[in-house]
Amino acid sequence: MTLIFNYFTYKIIIAVFVILIAFFVRATIGFGSGLISVSVLTMLFPIRFTVPVVFILDFAGSIILGAYDFKEVKWHALNYLLPFTIAGLLFGGILLKYANPQKLTIFLGLFILLYVIYGFLVKQEKLPFANNCAGAPLGFFGGFIGSLYGGGGPPIVAYLQMKHLNKRAFRATFQIVAITDSITRAFLYIYLGLLTFAVFKMSLFLAPFLLLGLFFGNKLHFRINQKFFYIIVMVVLSFAAIGLIIHSL
Repeated sequence: MTLIFNYFTYKIIIAVFVILIAFFVRATIGFGSGLISVSVLTMLFPIRFTVPVVFILDFAGSIILGAYDFKEVKWHALNYLLPFTIAGLLFGGILLKYANPQKLTIFLGLFILLYVIYGFLVKQEKLPFANNCAGAPLGFFGGFIGSLYGGGGPPIVAYLQMKHLNKRAFRATFQIVAITDSITRAFLYIYLGLLTFAVFKMSLFLAPFLLLGLFFGNKLHFRINQKFFYIIVMVVLSFAAIGLIIHSL
């Protein structure tokens, strides 16, 4: 009995630190909390438990950051991105319920890794400029992987980077996508029976560490320059890509 209790306590302590770091990163660069959280927590908890827990925390984080940055949102960049993100979420949610999602992330991981390599080889200002139509396929992939893996940021990050937004506008615009993502997934997860009492209890326990991470991450966001911001984004994307590939093996 003591051994079981100690093992459970060990997992909870790790979860606390993971959420703290994940939302510190989220406030600093605008995304990454789901990718970081799910990558680690699925090693400790079942994916059908982890993804809904992180979803609830991400929803709260998106609302907080979205309200803080609302005036900086670039609405024109969302014309195609939002509806296709919703379509990807619905498709991915069905697969999460009825298929094995672990085997479906390798292709996205490879795509993001190639994008990261390309992004490091060229300067930020020389990235191609994406028109609004590019938001359709990238939004769909983002929604799809968001339902499966709990972190659909990378394709949407790539799109917003190629819109050449400054760091505040980037963070603000991403939160609108994240809020839309969360509202859609809320209905979907309720319908599929994925939001259980245990999920809500775990989310509530971890919520204070979410707030702490957001507080310190927001302070760092205003201290870093645009070039360093770009580098951090690419580093987080590279870890996300590797995590996606590992989880698909």
